Amino acid sequence: MYEIARRHLGKVVAGAAMAVTGTAVAVAIGMPGTAGADDTPSGRGAPAAAGTAGQVTGTGNGAAGTGEGAGAADAAGTPRTDAGAQGAATAPPPASVAPPAPEGEKGVGTDPLTDDELARAETLALTPPGTAARQNADGGRGPQHLATELADPLPGEGETGPAPRRAQVRFYDYARDELLTRTVNLDTGKVERTGVQRGVQPSAHPEELREALELILASPLGKGVKEDYKDATGKELTTTGQLWFNGDVYRTYREANVPAQLARCGEHRCVRLVTKVLNGAWIDTRNLIVDLSARTVVRVG
Repeated sequence: MYEIARRHLGKVVAGAAMAVTGTAVAVAIGMPGTAGADDTPSGRGAPAAAGTAGQVTGTGNGAAGTGEGAGAADAAGTPRTDAGAQGAATAPPPASVAPPAPEGEKGVGTDPLTDDELARAETLALTPPGTAARQNADGGRGPQHLATELADPLPGEGETGPAPRRAQVRFYDYARDELLTRTVNLDTGKVERTGVQRGVQPSAHPEELREALELILASPLGKGVKEDYKDATGKELTTTGQLWFNGDVYRTYREANVPAQLARCGEHRCVRLVTKVLNGAWIDTRNLIVDLSARTVVRVG
């Protein structure tokens, strides 16, 4: 009876609502062929611009589609002008989208950080001694970048002139399981503050989710995912680029039953994923939890 009830890993799910228990991720599954029509390997969908254009060009409401030209005559033999043809002839040209204004190297005041400022802030935050000894999600040198945000000005700043532009850069050090936060002054190029916390788990970065999927596919527990992918596509699953994926941190305090192998999640960085075939069916990986700190995959439920 247990074998009948147990679903093998990675059961393909299509046309049903999926919710990730214990995470902030909720995925609405549409009708087959509609949800994720323009999925990308990075886990981000793209607008279906081509499909929209196809709807416009396929309406058949113009003169060519009606079969009635401008030279058609009424019952009395009087030539008349077809309203559809006339409208098409006088229709305004398609609207064009003006390009965005060029972005400067630096923002002003509370403007969002520019691309140049984001890159500079991360570089500055990685300069203090000892940073290279830290470790990212795939075991490489340097901490894992999580996010960079504009920092609030200090009390009293901005009263007599522009406040300095600062950025708060967050990293995760897998070597020590520590959240590292550094505040850098973009005007002076100096790291002004450094904070280290343990047991604090911000939302997962896409690079961490990709590494988690890599670990699943390399694990014996990833066999079911590969089988379900082949059932859905007829092809072998060999790389993460063949799947759309998303997910977030696995938080044990939201779970009813936590396996002993995952008891350190919260101290360790653990994530849960949702996955689907690109432009296709969902593959259920919700019962696979990846401990990125220990680099292990554990089945739950």
